Amino acid sequence: MEMLPLRKRIDDEMKTAMRNKESQRLGTIRLLISAIKQKEIDERITLDESQIFAVIDKMIKQRLDSIKHYETGERPDLIEIEKAEIEILKQYLPLPLSENEIDSLIKNAIKEVSPTSIKELGKVISHIKPQIQGRADIGKVSAKIKAILEA
Repeated sequence: MEMLPLRKRIDDEMKTAMRNKESQRLGTIRLLISAIKQKEIDERITLDESQIFAVIDKMIKQRLDSIKHYETGERPDLIEIEKAEIEILKQYLPLPLSENEIDSLIKNAIKEVSPTSIKELGKVISHIKPQIQGRADIGKVSAKIKAILEA
């Protein structure tokens, strides 16, 4: 089966959720489409897949943050809604990278960028970011790169 482009897949799944009257799934997909369109309007561009993954990552992080607040407010009902939305959003992300794949990408990025000091950490991260977007925690990858550059 051929993989549909991500944007078309999201639109198709929205229609399916409408037909099947899956209100929570439909609401989450609509929020995702809205966030994608907003970013496209704000930046006057059409997002590619890695940029859509960045939007999805941001939406997941927002929900994780909300869960923390709901835990302190003792709102298990809202926590469940946020967790369900995270699961729906994760379906649009590519498979996570293994530690070996991440290490290999870091090695290649360092070889290509040839940083001379820790000050060039940003250059290495911006080089590797499109390859790991939605597939690895950028914060953890950044920490690994920083450790290598400081060594």
